Amino acid sequence: MVELSGVQVRSTLGASLFLSACKLRLIARGERSRKLRALPNNDDKRMGKSSKDKRDIYYRKAKEEGWRARSAFKLLQIDEEFGILGEAKRVVDLCAAPGSWSQVLSRKLYLPAKAAGEKELPLIVAIDLQPMAPIDGVLQIQGDITSARTAEMVIKHFDGKKADLVVCDGAPDVTGLHDMDEFVQAQLILAALTIVTHVLRPGGNFVAKIFRGKDISLLYTQLKIFFPVVTCAKPKSSRNSSIEAFVVCEGYLPPEGFDHKDLYRLLERASSQSGGLDCASSWLEGPSKLIVPFLACGDLRGFDADQSYPLQTSGAGSEKESAYKSLAPVQPPIAPPYRTAMELGKKLQKTL
Repeated sequence: MVELSGVQVRSTLGASLFLSACKLRLIARGERSRKLRALPNNDDKRMGKSSKDKRDIYYRKAKEEGWRARSAFKLLQIDEEFGILGEAKRVVDLCAAPGSWSQVLSRKLYLPAKAAGEKELPLIVAIDLQPMAPIDGVLQIQGDITSARTAEMVIKHFDGKKADLVVCDGAPDVTGLHDMDEFVQAQLILAALTIVTHVLRPGGNFVAKIFRGKDISLLYTQLKIFFPVVTCAKPKSSRNSSIEAFVVCEGYLPPEGFDHKDLYRLLERASSQSGGLDCASSWLEGPSKLIVPFLACGDLRGFDADQSYPLQTSGAGSEKESAYKSLAPVQPPIAPPYRTAMELGKKLQKTL
């Protein structure tokens, strides 16, 4: 068995074929780069950044309005529908990097209160394993959302009080296998419940990203243990072609006598009628089928996330598009996970 950059190949012939495939990919990539460099600057620009600006209106608007990511519009549209920000004074943003949701919290809660000269300013805590650039009024904690120590740090920052709202826009790296992605995302939400049950006050709200699929009824049942009102929401800025949606959980009300040590036992009990540990949702079908409340958010007259929009510049025809100036991202990632993959790729190129 031969190991090449973390990939195990079981024979010398297999290793040779693997190296040949890598070489062909590098040659093709180099040929494509050569052709792009040969194009006029305006054509290159249209095929690059301006093309994405045209295809994704929310990506373009995010840069124009100073948001770090297009996901900021999703939280804004959820708030328009549910009013989750309201009078919130203490908020926790889980899986916060690169910080677009923290920006929304800062602009909607902290900055207006600061401008009004309020004595008690809203407190916002952002938690992520990855570092992110500073945001006015946001305290950053680089840590694990499932760690009890992280929860203690949050409550300490809140002076012993608990949060009014917890939001989570985190998601794993998708594989393209919807069943697998849905399961992993659901597990991330249940992991977020670990800190939610520690830091959220009774009556507080919780918002999290989900991948809407056939087993959403199971996740809905598990969340209903702690929240009397759970709604599945789809912001207009979220593409219709995506299985992404958000659960808006209102009025945190843990079971009587709830002990944090019993969290996973309660979640497992919700997985089947008999209290088994198979985490199956088949019992929620047929006569017992649950209808999960679903709500579309955002003005119907607003932009469509799946539609292309013309670039707004002066001129006409091809001159109009060639004159368009694409804006740079508001805040590039400080330590993106893909950087390691790129470094490994460069090392592999040198060995070929």
